[in-house]
Amino acid sequence: MFKANALIAKAKTSKFYLKMLNFALSRLIPFNRPHAFRIIEIDERAIKVSLPYKKVNLNHIKGLHACALATVSEFSTGLMLLNELDTSKYRIILKNLQIDYHFQGKMDAVASYSLPEKWVTDNILDPLQNQDSVVATCEVKVHDVDGNHLTTGYVQWQIKLWEKVNTALN
Repeated sequence: MFKANALIAKAKTSKFYLKMLNFALSRLIPFNRPHAFRIIEIDERAIKVSLPYKKVNLNHIKGLHACALATVSEFSTGLMLLNELDTSKYRIILKNLQIDYHFQGKMDAVASYSLPEKWVTDNILDPLQNQDSVVATCEVKVHDVDGNHLTTGYVQWQIKLWEKVNTALN
């Protein structure tokens, strides 16, 4: 079984393991493979993910496609949450995705997301002591390589203990 947290931990301090993490994620999430997202930085609290300016990521007017910008926002926030939570204990699933578009992307872009200290405890772990599930909103910003602010994403994740998940059809 793939141990994402172990690989992420090594990628924080090693370019080799960062390359291995990017390779593994491109295989584990086949939907994202054509986008060629690449984690360029990751540490305990933050991540930066590149979105290349290439044909598959472009719209009809040769700007970065709205859906590619939304997907890199989902990817970066989800990966940080998965890194913080025990995935054998907690289920994380996208609930809502809102993207505010500010500027047309005409070059490579970078999604940046930071998880404030104690945010996971205050917004997820503590509330789950009294609730079956919580919805956590992550704010992520995407800028092009010239620094233009392309988007602000508000990614809502529903998180619950696996033991509370009911997948039966009614």
